[in-house]
Amino acid sequence: MTLPDRLVPAFEPVAREAATVAGERYRFSVLTPRVVRLEYAPDGEFEDRPSQAFWYRDRPVPEFDVTRSDDGLVVETDALRLEYAPEEPFGPETLSATIGGTGTTWRYGDTDEANLGGTVRTLDRVEGSTDLSDGLLARDGWAVVEDTGSLVFGEDGWVEPRGAADGYEDVYLFGYGHDYLDCLADFAALAGDVPMVPRWALGNWWSRYEAYSAEDLRELLERFRGTDLPLSVCVIDMDWHVTDTEHHDGWTGWTWNRELFPDPPGFLDWLHDRGLRTTLNLHPAEGVHPHEDAYRPLAEHAGIDPESGEPVEFDASDARFLGGYFEHVLHPLEADGVDFWWIDWQQWAESPGLAGLDPLWALNHLHALDRARDGRRPFVLSRWGGLGGHRSPVGFSGDTYVSWGSLAFQPYLTATAGNVGCGWWSHDIGGHFGGTGTPEGFGELYARWTQFGALSPVNRIHTSKVEYVDKRPWAYRPTVREALGEALRFRHALVPYLYTMARRYHEAAVPPVRPTYYHHPEADPAYRFPGQYYLGSELLAAPHTRPREEGTNLARRSVWLPEGDWFDFHTGERYDAGVHARYGDLSDVPLYAPAGAVVPLDADPAFGDVDPPERLRILAFPGADGSFDLYEDDGVSQAHREGAYATTTLAQRWAGDRLTFTVGAAAGDTTHVPDVRDVALHLRGLRGDVTVEVDGAASDYEYRGATDTVVVALSDRSTDEAVTVTVSTDADSLLADAGDGGAERRLERVRTLLRHLEVPVRAKSPLDSHAAAFLAGDEEGLGWLAGFAEVLSGEQARAVVETLCDVGVAHLDDAEDERLVLWNGDGRTDVTYRLTTFPRGGVPLASEGTARGGRLPELEVVELDELAGSDWTLTVDYAGAGSVSFEGEGEADRYEGDVR
Repeated sequence: MTLPDRLVPAFEPVAREAATVAGERYRFSVLTPRVVRLEYAPDGEFEDRPSQAFWYRDRPVPEFDVTRSDDGLVVETDALRLEYAPEEPFGPETLSATIGGTGTTWRYGDTDEANLGGTVRTLDRVEGSTDLSDGLLARDGWAVVEDTGSLVFGEDGWVEPRGAADGYEDVYLFGYGHDYLDCLADFAALAGDVPMVPRWALGNWWSRYEAYSAEDLRELLERFRGTDLPLSVCVIDMDWHVTDTEHHDGWTGWTWNRELFPDPPGFLDWLHDRGLRTTLNLHPAEGVHPHEDAYRPLAEHAGIDPESGEPVEFDASDARFLGGYFEHVLHPLEADGVDFWWIDWQQWAESPGLAGLDPLWALNHLHALDRARDGRRPFVLSRWGGLGGHRSPVGFSGDTYVSWGSLAFQPYLTATAGNVGCGWWSHDIGGHFGGTGTPEGFGELYARWTQFGALSPVNRIHTSKVEYVDKRPWAYRPTVREALGEALRFRHALVPYLYTMARRYHEAAVPPVRPTYYHHPEADPAYRFPGQYYLGSELLAAPHTRPREEGTNLARRSVWLPEGDWFDFHTGERYDAGVHARYGDLSDVPLYAPAGAVVPLDADPAFGDVDPPERLRILAFPGADGSFDLYEDDGVSQAHREGAYATTTLAQRWAGDRLTFTVGAAAGDTTHVPDVRDVALHLRGLRGDVTVEVDGAASDYEYRGATDTVVVALSDRSTDEAVTVTVSTDADSLLADAGDGGAERRLERVRTLLRHLEVPVRAKSPLDSHAAAFLAGDEEGLGWLAGFAEVLSGEQARAVVETLCDVGVAHLDDAEDERLVLWNGDGRTDVTYRLTTFPRGGVPLASEGTARGGRLPELEVVELDELAGSDWTLTVDYAGAGSVSFEGEGEADRYEGDVR
């Protein structure tokens, strides 16, 4: 029995003949200028069926040259040069390639030492960081995908073994240099695009492993709505179904628990009426037993006598079972109103009926296809099932430990997953289990995690079934509650921006969250700060993931800003490129926009409402030209593939003393664009004494000095007409800090720091005065700081100096590798360091050059694995006012420092 047609993709697996270079036992398929498929078949039988990852080898033939000579075969594109000794088995002496972008040479069998990582199946039982699989990107410009052992799709539409001869090999060489985004685009072209996620998936999700009743959830969700805490998805974990059964342990289930949900369709209608979508958690491993509502029709479908009570076993290799699984088990529940499925597969990685078939891969693949019936979008929540998993978003990263280490790892994990095309990730925001279990002890961590969640692909707050862990925002002290509320509201405000990024991901394979090296591949710091990432095309996020420091009462984050001018998204403060240390209280969310950035927001983020907004707030940042094409469609169907969508171009032009901003007319299918919109244009980082014109006529404006923002109200504007705002000044520049270079804003940050420092109050005013004089240029050097040595700890001295100057040190341990970073963008000589290595358990070997130091370098990174075999100490002195030290053991798995 074959699978239903809806569960069989429309493959295009055969490469064009003109793209192939073949001999008796080898075949090379030049699929793009950067990707070549390499096959060796001792029997001359090559594979044209689609594999689990690669479906679309029928691509336009790129330009390439083929040279055959006595020395061998050369295939050359504009990106790589492949050399092979024809008919020989693949090996390092017979098959190699030179990568044009980096000049490196790959030889068959090489270990990919420079690989930048991929992702992980699950974070279950992981506390802190863990090793990631290899990805498609590497600093030396090549990656190899070994596809020989994968299954292929047969004529019946389901996977089967290849049946290849012994010695057959099937590998894909990606040779892209540092054109990382081109590599990802090529992969998506061969493996399938990333589907558009539903618009409602980009709001906040509420999830808890809890035996909620329908009444419990009604009361809870109404409290969220009544306290202005927006949600768009309500997750119902496994207790939605009957768990008390004699047949198994209760994890698997398909029948509503009527004691908790007496009227499932009525409850799901209630959720939909309030604008919420919902999913049910599935653990399908135990199959379908006689107590289930779906048992009789599925048993008959499977050829089992229902009267026998014989269970219908779960079998991911059985096409007959799989067809019935969807038709008789899941579709009736979807008819009740279930919007999508959470596949919580935690069991075996092999199918008994088919060697090499991972049930998780099968479930992800089939659920995505099944959900796409009737024009819906293929959308599931599940663990990552391997390469090609991008076709069934969204990834569920598993049961996360409640710890600062786990939070610190998630920005890196999320961004790096884009290296295998899996950019849609949903983490257990706040953590699944562990922690202190008290609102006081957990509040800061929960707030920081939620701030990251608001700046991540999918923001799903989740909790385990633990009585004394409470994630309801109103259960926390006011500062935490306020931070949580701001994060949740900001997330819903971001939906217009994020949804446009979802379109970009679908269309161009650009993940919404990306490592900085995607866009700055030649800048070494882009690889060294794993806790920061690009969020869409306009923003760079570096969320706080460490607790506040005792001496400063503030959290600290080290941030590298690439070349150009940057603005704090929330405050409008301008930053130069380079490294700086950021200190912030619980309300501080490090988010940056480059000059020229344009960010559209929903001006009225609301519970259960993520539709294209009638009131739009547009933030624009001066200093460069920029534009943004706001994307809007129906948010749920695949009609966008037929052109059923609209774009609105938002563009600014910068001329120093003049800024012109145009809100274009909506173009395309405007069915789902409001006819009339109120638009509030927020121009950050500008001075207040300006002239504003709207379509050439003088206009009023509001100036908000706290954020240096000119606000222009464009009320009741027809979306089919363009409008242009012009802002000008008689001064030399529109920039708010053009006169003092940002000294006033930096002094504000110093004063915020002083308010939080645990030092005698009598010392704060003198520190303020000296800092003001230093920033005004009236105080030469930092020598005055030594006068406060008796009241400042090393940690506090570091905070004062790092806030005054772009000079500092950080211990970064939020990825697989740890490092020390030292920077001195101001070229200061009064901040010095000393790095000393010791033999294990010995004394300094100064005579062998194991101690070095002096003034801090402009930028230096010390990878701690380079210190393996030695103990080490790094001490940084801040102008005689205090010092901080880091130390570690070179053979330890992790390194410890007394300050981060």
